[in-house]
Parts: sequence; structure tokens; C-alpha cells
Amino acid sequence: MVDFKADERLNTLNHSCAHVMAQAVKHLYPNAKFWVGPVVKEGFYYDIDLGDAVINDDAIAAIEKEMKKVCKEGKKIYRREISKAEALELFADDEYKLDLISGLEDGNITVYDQGDFTDLCRGPHVDNTKLCKNFKLVKYSGVYWKGDANNHIMQRIYGVCFPTAEELEEHLKLLEEAKERDHRKIGKEMKLFMSDDLVGRGLPMFLPKGYTIWQELENYIKAKERKLGYLHVMTPCVGTVNLYKTSGHWDHYKDNMFPAMDVEGESFVLRPMNCPHHMMIYANRMHSYKDLPIRIGEIAHDFRFEASGTLKGIERGRHFCQNDAHIFVTPEQIEDEFAKVVSLIFDTYKDFNITDYRCVLSLRDPEDKVKYHQDDEMWNKAEDALRKVLNDIGIEYTEEIGEAAFYGPKLDVNVKPAIGNEYTLSTCQLDFCLPAKFNLTYIDKDGTKKTPVVLHRAILGSLDRFMAYILEETKGNLPLWLSPVQAKILPVKNEDEELNAYAHGLYDYLDDNGIRVEIDERAEKLGYRIREAQMEKVPYLVVLGKNEAADGTVSYRLHGEQKSTTVSKEEFVEMLKNDIATKKINPASLK
Repeated sequence: MVDFKADERLNTLNHSCAHVMAQAVKHLYPNAKFWVGPVVKEGFYYDIDLGDAVINDDAIAAIEKEMKKVCKEGKKIYRREISKAEALELFADDEYKLDLISGLEDGNITVYDQGDFTDLCRGPHVDNTKLCKNFKLVKYSGVYWKGDANNHIMQRIYGVCFPTAEELEEHLKLLEEAKERDHRKIGKEMKLFMSDDLVGRGLPMFLPKGYTIWQELENYIKAKERKLGYLHVMTPCVGTVNLYKTSGHWDHYKDNMFPAMDVEGESFVLRPMNCPHHMMIYANRMHSYKDLPIRIGEIAHDFRFEASGTLKGIERGRHFCQNDAHIFVTPEQIEDEFAKVVSLIFDTYKDFNITDYRCVLSLRDPEDKVKYHQDDEMWNKAEDALRKVLNDIGIEYTEEIGEAAFYGPKLDVNVKPAIGNEYTLSTCQLDFCLPAKFNLTYIDKDGTKKTPVVLHRAILGSLDRFMAYILEETKGNLPLWLSPVQAKILPVKNEDEELNAYAHGLYDYLDDNGIRVEIDERAEKLGYRIREAQMEKVPYLVVLGKNEAADGTVSYRLHGEQKSTTVSKEEFVEMLKNDIATKKINPASLK
């Protein structure tokens, strides 16, 4: 997807188109008032107060029609500089503009005129409205004024604009593709998860099929971790405020945490991360250098109070489950353990066919004496160790100065999902500070107490976000081992007792062999049942008629294909078992 904000040519054009939209809205809704209309990565938007009017699809169509008129008129766009006093007088009846102007420094303020419309704006803009004719309004939503839930709701309308009709058409095709890949749409069609405002925004609930995928991810990563010596634990999703004061999160992360709960004179909080709990598990007993490394892993429930505007299905919620682990090491073990984590990340990516990613080595800014723990020797050794591992393995990466956590350097593996912005999927962070905060020690070779170093790492990140990513990358065409329903049996005629008996016998046979199977013997027509199974992305559709019942065979077809193949039920089971064991990629996901 193009980045409208970063592309100077598109930035100016879309900024101007936002004004064209505002002018059209003003024509249709004379009492409309406007807050801000910036260019963002995805195009432009404007926040609008329409009073009692509400934006819907019909309103959008009317606004687009009026925008075309404004563009066709080809009004010149003029820039003017006025004093702050003049601006206050010009917008005296507009509380939103007055609020913006009050925050500006004294001096000249720029406004832009186009025909009968004037708006406060820094610019720049194109010089004529006719240049904005290749536009499309793409979505709308309600937002709180200034993003504050205590304020009233405004209408936000998003749009895009291009220099040519061809560029616009190509972009709209990409947007349509993105809609089809949206994990929220796929999740609804496949009956994977749901949400309800009565439960709470940002608190999705996994339905049986979605939870099956979740469990498969959990079992998969825990099995890989066990082979590498991880010890899995379970810790409570609440802790005392004092726990987070000790870790430092209360001072630095409180705004992202849910409010504290006072119970029997003690304050508790839902945890936003798991490291304090894991520090306490390490502190439960004395350790020798011979015990290290100690790898503590957990699929942990975490809670963060994300802003409502950032919530996005299971990709970003206020509750999520983290594939978390903390590895306690001696300084000499850093390099080896970091290498093992990196290998685990890319071994995992291979299983999921993840090939498009970007590795970022985040380093400290030596000039920033406020953010970073001051120990030049420690920082230099740590950063050199991570570099060496990445270079030895042959991983391509970029370095970003000043992006390290305050406690140590880190590696982030970022992915660009099918829709939306790049985000971190996997991470490994070195921490020299947290063990000291909890007075963690081990007995070294010389009999003295030393402070261990901790590697914070998450391979799948949060299981929720990882699932969203995989759903969007595959369009819901999951590999067989991950599919909630691996085969669905469809008897051609549900009133045929002999055929139904065979269908149920086949169901039992597949189930006994560990295949997740469903049988659909509803009275609906076969074509309807097939379409529904296709909507649910079931990998194998098994259609049974009299011939299959008589021969004891199975006729199946892969999702997305029309060709049917007939084999014995024994061959069918062995084929499925092999696909599951080898984690074979679903061919439909490559289309």
C-alpha cells in the first residue's frame, strides 16, 4: 500500500482533497463544523460535527456527488496570511477553529480559500480544485473529539486522492483485496471469534473453532520450547501495585494499565506484562551458576488499556495472551542464548511460511543520558554480542539508534500484514536492570553472589495477534494442522439411511484417527452446504453418494478446487495425517 503521508506529491493532493470534501459537506450541511483534516498513511480524513445528522452510505454518496461538482468547477485555491486577531474574528462562530487558534503562537496564521469555502490550514495545497477529481471516500466512523472519551462524538470521513484515474483504480483494487483479507471479516465467516460491547470494547471472545486454532498454536510453541529446555509456569493475571512499583512499570507504564483495585486494604492491578511474576519465580530459591540458563515460559493472559481508536479485532485488544518467556543467564551465556532464540524464531517462521519480515536491532543513543541505564561497557558488550550473533547466522538487519529499551538492546522482527501498518511479531530483549530491581542473584564459580542478565522474548508475540496475521496472510486458508475443521462430510441425500450410516461410520473412523471432522446432514440442498463449507474454509470436503457407500470409498476435493478424487478411507486418513505431520501449506493460501 502507498504511504500518502510520506509521499510529498500525494500528501499535498490529499490535503487539498480533504478541503474539497469539507466544502462539499458544508454545501450539504450548512451548520457543519470541522475539527482537523490531516493526511495520514492511508489517505486523508476530516473530523466533522454534524449536529444531529449521522453519516451513512447514502450520505457518503451525496457528499461524493457534491465533491465532483466542486472539482468540476475548478476553483482556484488561494493562500492568505492573517493575524491571530483576524483569525479569531473570522472563525468567531466556530468553537473548533477557536480551540485550534488558541493553541497557536502569536503571529501570522494561514488560511486557504476556494470559492465559497475558507479553512484554517498550514498547507501546502494544489492550486485548483480540479486537480482533486480522482478521489474516493473509503470509510467513515464515529470518534471522540480530540480522542478523549469524555468528549462528544464527531463524524470522521476517510478518503483517498490520486493524480490519475488509473492510480485510483489500482489503489481501490488493493483496498478491496485488503477487505477480503481482514481477519475480522474472515473470523466472522469462519465463526472463530466475536465481540460485544456489553462485554467490553477490545475484549474479543474466541468461539469453539477459533479456540481450536488458539490451542493448536499454544501446543505447537510449547512443544518447541520444551525441546529447548523451557520450564512452563502459570501465574495470576493480577498483582499488587507494589509488585509493579518494584519493577518500575507503575512509574513508566501506568497510563497503559487498567486502574488499580483496592481489596481489603491492598491495591491490585491487572498485569500488562509478565516479567515481574517471572522474576518472583526465579527469586523463590537460590541458584548456582550451574543452574543457568533458566528458561521460564508461559502462555500468559495480559491486559492493557489501549485507546479505543487503536483497537482492531484480535490484532490489537485490551486482553491478549502472550507467548512469553524469560531466560536467566550469566553474562557469558548471552551470546549463545540469544542465538538459540533467533534460531527458534526463524524455525517457527519456516513452519508458518513467513518469509516477508524485517529485522531491527534497536540500540541506545549514547547521548541520551536520561533514558538509558548508564554503563558504557555493559551496553557496548551487549550490542556487540547481538550484532555478532546476527552476523554469524547471516541475518539481514537494520540498526536503529535510540530505539532500545531503557534496560538493554533488543531485536524486533517486524512484519507487514496484508492490511494495516508494520508491527512487531517476535522480539528478544536484553535486560540488565530488572534482575537488580528484584535483588536476583546466583552463586558464581568463585562463591560470590552475582546478578543474572535476563532475555525477554516472545516468539509468536501474542497468540491473538499471531492468529490475526496468519488469517490475513492465508485469507483463512490455514494449513491442515491448524484448521479448526479439517474435513467435512456431506451426504448427498440426507434421507438415505444406508448412506447416512456410512457417513457416520466414516465420521467415527476419522475422529478415532485424530482428524477434526464434522458431518453436515441437514435438509439443505447439497450446493448450499458446499458453499457454506467453502465460506468456512474447510480444507477437505467429502461428498458421499451411493457409490462411495457401496464401495467403502471417499470422494474428496480440496478447498478452492473443483476436481474430485476418490480413494479408500484408509488412504484418505494417511494422506491427512501426512499433511498434518509435515505441516503442509494449504495450496489455496498461495492463490
